[in-house]
Amino acid sequence: MQALDVLLKGRNLARLLQGLWVTLSLSLAAIALSVALGLLVGMLMTMKNRAIRAFCRLWLETIRIVPQLVLLFLVYFGMAKAFDIQLSGEASAVIVFTFWGAGEMGDLVRGAVQSIPRHQTESANALGLTRGQVYRYVIIPQTVRRLIPQAINLATRMIKTTSLIMLIGVVEVLKVAQQIIDNARYDALQAAVGIYGVVFFLYFIVCWPISLAAGRLEKKWA
Repeated sequence: MQALDVLLKGRNLARLLQGLWVTLSLSLAAIALSVALGLLVGMLMTMKNRAIRAFCRLWLETIRIVPQLVLLFLVYFGMAKAFDIQLSGEASAVIVFTFWGAGEMGDLVRGAVQSIPRHQTESANALGLTRGQVYRYVIIPQTVRRLIPQAINLATRMIKTTSLIMLIGVVEVLKVAQQIIDNARYDALQAAVGIYGVVFFLYFIVCWPISLAAGRLEKKWA
């Protein structure tokens, strides 16, 4: 009850929802850019050029080895120190999550393309289809069906991971929750658990439908 009283006091609930909007808007911007760039990266990963594939592999291994928080600090603090480039927390977040998401999406695209049996493209070539027609009628439709459920799962991971941006000063939903708890620490000591529970619920109602859609698509297209 203390948590509910605190949230209904003043503009606390509105501020929490506004923080959720910040989280979603940054996530959606990064996801959109990641999909566009990831499609290009994925196609580059399937090329025979060793230099290009090595570059893409280095990119992928970097985002898998280096924590996202370290990347955020490198962009937000490092760019200012090394190059005197002042980026806002929001811009830094979009850059880092796009860099991360594009690498992951590129690997998903690569896996989806390479999972298509070679005999299908060979048969298409034997029928006289051009390279563009092979991609349009054979490769792309099957790649999309394999890719969409995995891409949706990646989107939910990106939404959840954006909670890290509070550490570079972005006032998103978790940061707002902490501010509300700090302001009420003398009047409602037990409110913290309830408020964090509300944050959990907000993340759940955002991510669960997306995850459910991915599961249904996987079953439908299996």
